[in-house]
Amino acid sequence: MTNQYVYAFSEGSAEMRSTLGGKGANLAEMTAIGLRVPPGFTISTQSCIRYQQERALWPELLEDVQHAIGEVERELNKGFGNKQSPLLVSVRSGAVISMPGMMDTILNLGLTDETVIGLRETTQDARFAYDSYRRFIQMFADVALGVPRVRFELELERLKEREGVEADTEISAEGLRGLIDTYKTIVEEEYGSPFPQDPTTQLHQAIEAVFRSWDNPRARVYRDLNGIDHNLGTAVTVQSMVFGNKGPTSGTGVAFTRDPSTGKPALFGEFLLNAQGEDVVAGIRTPKPIAELANSMPEVHREFVETAALLEQHYRDMQDIEFTIEDGTLYFLQTRSGKRTAMAAVRVAVDLVNEGMITRNEALKRVEPAHIDQLLHPTFNPDALAKATVLASGLPASPGAATGGAFFSAAAVLEANERGEKAILVRAETSPEDIEGMVAAQGVLTARGGMTSHAAVVARGMGTCCVAGCADIHVDEVAKTFTINGKTFGEGTKISLDGSTGKVYAGLVETKLPELGDSFDILMGWADEARRLGVRANADNPVDAERAVAFGAEGIGLCRTEHMFFEENRIAAVRRMILAGSAEERTAALAELLPHQRSDFVGIFEAMGGRPVTIRLLDPPLHEFLPHGESEIADLASSMGIDVSVLETRIRQLEEFNPMLGHRGCRLAVTHPAIYRMQVRAILEAAVQVVASGHAVDPEIMIPLVTSETELAWVKEEIADEIALVFAELETTIPVKIGTMIETPRAAITAKAIAHEAEFFSFGTNDLTQMTFGFSRDDSGPFISAYLDEGILDISPFESIDQTGVGELVRTAVADGRETNPDIKLGICGEHGGDPASITFFNTIGLDYVSCSPWRVCVARLAAAQATLN
Repeated sequence: MTNQYVYAFSEGSAEMRSTLGGKGANLAEMTAIGLRVPPGFTISTQSCIRYQQERALWPELLEDVQHAIGEVERELNKGFGNKQSPLLVSVRSGAVISMPGMMDTILNLGLTDETVIGLRETTQDARFAYDSYRRFIQMFADVALGVPRVRFELELERLKEREGVEADTEISAEGLRGLIDTYKTIVEEEYGSPFPQDPTTQLHQAIEAVFRSWDNPRARVYRDLNGIDHNLGTAVTVQSMVFGNKGPTSGTGVAFTRDPSTGKPALFGEFLLNAQGEDVVAGIRTPKPIAELANSMPEVHREFVETAALLEQHYRDMQDIEFTIEDGTLYFLQTRSGKRTAMAAVRVAVDLVNEGMITRNEALKRVEPAHIDQLLHPTFNPDALAKATVLASGLPASPGAATGGAFFSAAAVLEANERGEKAILVRAETSPEDIEGMVAAQGVLTARGGMTSHAAVVARGMGTCCVAGCADIHVDEVAKTFTINGKTFGEGTKISLDGSTGKVYAGLVETKLPELGDSFDILMGWADEARRLGVRANADNPVDAERAVAFGAEGIGLCRTEHMFFEENRIAAVRRMILAGSAEERTAALAELLPHQRSDFVGIFEAMGGRPVTIRLLDPPLHEFLPHGESEIADLASSMGIDVSVLETRIRQLEEFNPMLGHRGCRLAVTHPAIYRMQVRAILEAAVQVVASGHAVDPEIMIPLVTSETELAWVKEEIADEIALVFAELETTIPVKIGTMIETPRAAITAKAIAHEAEFFSFGTNDLTQMTFGFSRDDSGPFISAYLDEGILDISPFESIDQTGVGELVRTAVADGRETNPDIKLGICGEHGGDPASITFFNTIGLDYVSCSPWRVCVARLAAAQATLN
C-alpha cells in the first residue's frame, strides 16, 4: 500500500489532527458539518518530516498535489493557470499544535502576468486584480524567495506619497500596475531570476517554503517556549481563494466566541472591509469591532453569529474563527481552540462546566498549569495608579501590569535583560521575528494593530501584558524614539503598561498581587478533589508560610534554617559560632542564636495552623557565612576579642576547594554536634510554646546530605538525646518525626538500609541532579545552553527532572524505602516540585507529596490533579 500524502477536505476529520495538522483537520470537519468552506486539500505532517530529511519534494507527492489541484479545478470550474478563469489558492502552514504567526502563509498564488488579466476581465475590476497580484508578489518573494520585505514596503509607501493617499485601498489601478513592475524588478535584483510565471512552479516553491518555515528561528523559539515537540512537523493546506478585497461588500476578519482576555461569554472580534486576511493580523489597518458588521452587512453578521455558536457547541470550547466575505457571501477559512489569557482560560473552563458543555475533569485538563502561573502576575496598586501620569491609550490586548524601559527591537530587549534591566518592547507593529524580544520583555506596546493583531495574539498566549493599536504614539524604530503629542522619548525611558485598560503611564508604577476571582477558587477546589498527591510549600519564614497557606499549601515540605542565619541581627553571632576557637566560644555563640531560631519557628508554626512543617537542619558550606571584606573581618575580630590576623588564619583554615561537596550538611553534626542540637532545641521549644498557646503543631526534623544508614543513625542519636533533654526540662512531650533528605546518589541506592532509621524521605532533587550528572548548578548554564541548542538535552535537568537517570534513582529509593518501612512518608522538595512534567512523574512513582515555592503551589495543585486524571 502506498503512502497517502494529500487529503481533500472531504476525506479528513477533526480526529486526524496528527496527520492534517490543526488547520487541515478543522477545515475537513467544517466541510463535513456543512459550513461554507472554500474547497482545497492538505499535505500531511508526515510529508513535512520526510521533507526535513530529503530537502526536496518527491515525485509521488507532486503527482498527488497535481491530482488534488485538478479536483478543485473541476469543483469550481476554474483552471490553475487558466488565462480566462484562473484558479488562485492560498498556501498555509498547519501545525498539530497551534503556533499562531510562527510559520509562513502565501495568498493569491497562481497569479502571473497573464492570469492577472483573466482575473481582471472575469471580475471587471482592474484595481482588485492588480492589488491581488502585488500582494502575491510581495508575500511569495518574502516567504519563498527570501527577498527582504522592507524593499516592497518602501516602494508601496512611495507610491502612496506620489498619489497623495494614505490608505492602500485608495491607490489607483494604474498605480498598482506600475507597482507590480517595480516589484518584479526588485525580485530579479534580489533573487537573481525573474519572478516565476508558471503557477505549478509557484505552488511547489510555496509548499517547500512552508515546510522550511517549520524550522525557522521564530518557530523553534515558540516551540521551546511552549514545550512543543520539534519532530511533529507541519501540514500544508492549499485552499481556493475567496477575496475580501473586492470592494465595499467584501471583507475579512477574525473573531473569538468568547472574550480571549477575560473569558466573558460574548462574541469578540474584528473585521476590515475591502481587505485580505494579513491586513487584520499584521495590524496594517485598524479594524472595526465585529459588532459593527451588523450595521454594514446585517445578514452576514447574523449568519456569522449563528455559525460561531454552532462551532463552539461542536468543539465544546471557545473558538478562534477566521472568515472572509466575498461580494456579500460569508466563507469560513479556519477555526481552532482560541488562545486565551490565564484569566480567560480559568473562567471559560468553569463556565463551560456550568453550561453543561464539559465535565469538571475535562475543565481541569483544559487549563494549563502555566495559565495558573500567569494568573499570579502582578497588577497595579490602585493608589499608585491614581497618581500616575497617563501618556497615551491603546487597546487592552493582553491583561496584566508591566513596567520597564522602552526598547525598540528584540535585540535591544535581550541586551537590557542581560544588564539586569526590565524592558518593554515598543514597536510600530510586531512581526513573528520579534518573538524572542516578546518572550524576554515585561510587556509589549505597539502603535498599530488591533485586538487580533500578531502582538495581541502572541502576547495573550504567553501571558505577557500588551497594549496594541496605540494611535497616540508615533514610533521611530530607526531613531529609537517614540513621540506623543510632539514630545519625544528616547530608548530606556521608563514606562508602565496596563494591559487590562490599554493605558500607557509615565515612569514605573507600583504593582500589587492580583485578585484571583471566584472561577479560580472553584477550579482549584475541583483540582483538590481530583488529585492524589499532596502539595506543600518551601517556606523559610512566617511571611512565606502565610502566603503558602493562602495559596492552598497543605504544609511546609522544606524550611531552610540557614536562610534565617543571614539576617542582619544574627549574622555576627553565626560567624562567631563558625570561627570559634574553643567549644566554650561556640556554645556562647549558639546560645545567642537560640532565641532568634526559636522565634522564627514560633511564627512559622502559628502560620501553618497544625499543618506539617519539615525543617531542614543547617545544610550549606560554612564558608557561605564568613566575612570577606577587610572591614567585615576587622569588625568581627573586635567583637570576638581576637587579633585580625588570628581571625584571618581561621578563615583560611575553613577554605575548601569544592565546598559544595565538602564540610556541609550532616557532616557539620558529626564535627560540631552542638549546632544541630541548638537547632533542635529551638524547634521543640517553639513547638511547645505554640501548643501551650492553644495551637496545634506537626514538626518534622530533616537531616540533610546523608550517604549511609550509619551516618544517619549517628546524627539521629544526637538529635534524639537533645529532644529528650528538652522534653525533660519542659516536662512535656509532643510528637516529632525525624527523617532525611535523599540527595546523594549513594543515599538513593542504599535507601533500603537508610529507611531503618528514617520516618520520612524528602528527595532533594537539586543536589541529586547535580551529583548524578556532575553538573554544577552554579556554573553549568553556558554549556547546558549548548547542549540544548545541539539537541543533546531536550530540557535542562534542573528545570524538569531527568526521568531516565535521576528519576530512576528516585523510583528505586521509593520502592526500597517502602519495602523496609511501609509507613514511611515520601516527598520531594527540590525545584522540580513545581514543574508539571516532573509532578506527573512523581505521581506515577507513588510519592505522597511535592513541595515547591509558594508562588507555584497553585500550579502544583492543578498539575497534580491532571497527573491523576491522566
